[in-house]
Amino acid sequence: MHILKLDPRALNDNPDAARRSKSSPQADALLLATIKSVGIIQPPVVSPQSDGGNGFVIQAGHRRVRQAIAAGLDEIEVLVTDAATDNGAMRSMIANVAFEPLNPVDQWRGIERLVALGWTEEAIAVALALPVRQIRKLRLLANVLPAMLDQMTKGDMPAEQQLRTIAAASLDEQKEVWKAHKPKKGDTAQWWQIANGLSKTRMYARDASFGDDLRQAYGIEWAEDLFGPADEDNRYTTNVEAFLGAQQEWMTSNLPKKGAIVEVNNWGQPDLPKKAERVYGKPGKGDHTGLYLDREGKVQIVHYRLPDAKPAAGKTAAGADGSTGAEENVGGAKLRPDVTQKGHDMIGDFRTDALHEALARAPIEDDMLMALMVIAFAGQNVRVDSGANDHVFGRKCFQRHVARLFTEDGRFSFDMETVRIAARSMLVEVLSCRRGMSNSGVVSRIAGAAIGADGYLQNMGTEDFLTCLSRQALEAAAREARIQPRPRVRETRVALVEHFKADASFVHPDALFAPDPLEVADLMRQADDLDAHDDAEDEGGGSVDAATIGAGDVEDASVSDEHSAKEPELADADIPADTSDEPAEEQSAYGIAAE
Repeated sequence: MHILKLDPRALNDNPDAARRSKSSPQADALLLATIKSVGIIQPPVVSPQSDGGNGFVIQAGHRRVRQAIAAGLDEIEVLVTDAATDNGAMRSMIANVAFEPLNPVDQWRGIERLVALGWTEEAIAVALALPVRQIRKLRLLANVLPAMLDQMTKGDMPAEQQLRTIAAASLDEQKEVWKAHKPKKGDTAQWWQIANGLSKTRMYARDASFGDDLRQAYGIEWAEDLFGPADEDNRYTTNVEAFLGAQQEWMTSNLPKKGAIVEVNNWGQPDLPKKAERVYGKPGKGDHTGLYLDREGKVQIVHYRLPDAKPAAGKTAAGADGSTGAEENVGGAKLRPDVTQKGHDMIGDFRTDALHEALARAPIEDDMLMALMVIAFAGQNVRVDSGANDHVFGRKCFQRHVARLFTEDGRFSFDMETVRIAARSMLVEVLSCRRGMSNSGVVSRIAGAAIGADGYLQNMGTEDFLTCLSRQALEAAAREARIQPRPRVRETRVALVEHFKADASFVHPDALFAPDPLEVADLMRQADDLDAHDDAEDEGGGSVDAATIGAGDVEDASVSDEHSAKEPELADADIPADTSDEPAEEQSAYGIAAE
């Protein structure tokens, strides 16, 4: 038996080799990386060809030879042995059966030895073709109880999160928990129970509203989570009481005007004052602000509206659940609608906020932006009652957006970026999905669908919104979320709240922006009717037969006339009595607003 240096390409595969199945690409990549880093540690075993030729047959080390070729090595050391009578079949079998990969604990010990010799984690990861995260995970074993290491040596390893929890605990704590959950001989350990027994709630620095002054005052020290996302602040503390105390003091010192600290209920939702109505859109001037801590210790803000002291005469209060009593009576039994009036109001707020956020942030091409500007003025709210603020007939509030298009000397500015900003701001003022006079109708939903505003809808899987759903709607949502409906509606709602708080986000189908095709078709029909009306006027000198106009237009016209008759003072107040001295552009604008 002797060693030779040979070209790996000149070696022949052994037809009697025991291993015929292909190794995994990951294993081959690992072997190739080690050969490139440190070479071949154990030379392959070869023997002369049995037919008397000058070549050599590989007895052990086929993968090493292949990866040496892949690494571009011109020569490798091989161990030459005498040819066996069975062409090395038994030798190959024994070699493959006897070899066993290192268990994770032995890998960790080897890594620690390399670190002691000056290797960095990154260099070890390159040499072993492993992620740096895996190297760091194995190094957590340095903080694990020796008795647990003995169990892990048998191949019984916990999941990464469980290992992190175990390694974060002290050895004394690990010893007590291991004593309570130590597996019987031959059984595997219940690592999830061990991790639960050692788990400590973490409060992260990224969720803290307080600064260093309160941190020091409450004795909070940050630890670093080495396995957290690279783009986040991964500092944390397990001193929960101190963290929540600092957050509470910060809220007390930073209460806004009309602000208060509110408690939370069993589901982690703010417990508002009695009869207070939560505001899901932008708060008005008379609304209140509440600060509270969620289950993660983060400061959250809620806006709410208190009822008027004296309700307006002639108006009846809605039911406790926000319903108006408009329920169908089928077979003598009242069926609650899928979504109550309050629920539809909330959907209008959700849609409007998402639409406005999409208009402000979503990528919109210039041609699309111009098209949105056109359809915005075909909306029901062209009067305009803005959905973005408290202004009614908000021509004055639009002037600040128009002012962006002028230079200081009163000339148009043709900076396209300024035009885009003004156009987006104007669309935010005009387009609205809120119920009431500011609703833009189907055009707001067309605009929202066109710019992907569905992606900006907030989670509706909250106690407040789910109380607005009927039993059948709640059970449909539960089935969609793969949750078994409970016997009681309240229990189903609680299960949904917990599910959507932890794992997913819920958006009711009625809140999606995609418009009803019939509404779009009706909008297009009305446009065609108006075109036919204009063509008839052009041909007939201004007269047109009522049959030429769609029934919807006749109805709209009557409504418009009735509105003008009932509110002459409003029209006079909005449109100047004499516009002869005003520029033509401004007269046109008044005409649109009046229409």
